[in-house]
Amino acid sequence: MKALIQRVKGASVEVEGRRLGAIDQGILALIGVEKHDDEARADKLLHKLLHYRIFGDDAGKMNLDLQQIEGGLLLVSQFTLAADTRKGLRPSFSSAAAPEDGQRLYHYLLEQAQKRWSKVATGEFGANMQIGLINDGPVTFLLET
Repeated sequence: MKALIQRVKGASVEVEGRRLGAIDQGILALIGVEKHDDEARADKLLHKLLHYRIFGDDAGKMNLDLQQIEGGLLLVSQFTLAADTRKGLRPSFSSAAAPEDGQRLYHYLLEQAQKRWSKVATGEFGANMQIGLINDGPVTFLLET
């Protein structure tokens, strides 16, 4: 399971002009699900999302996590993160989970996140989404489990 995370001052997701989710300061996490992923990998990724220290402390060092700053978590399904781009000029999606498996694991991750943190927002799995964000830094990391 992969998450491309961005530290944001704010982010939102829309589908067909409807705002589905929005956060203020926090993490925008684009989530990619691969064939070998399971609930244990989703749990590990969630732990990283909630505890990854990418926010500045009083000295400006990245020592604080999402919960310490009481930030929001915006989870957005991102099928293309599972692409293999090592060869050629066209992405291969052979390592991506089947749509039903990807949806099941994405929703599992979302449900677990909502149980563990009160400030969770989401887009719509499989939809054509428009994401707006103010990247803080910029600070962007690729997390893999």
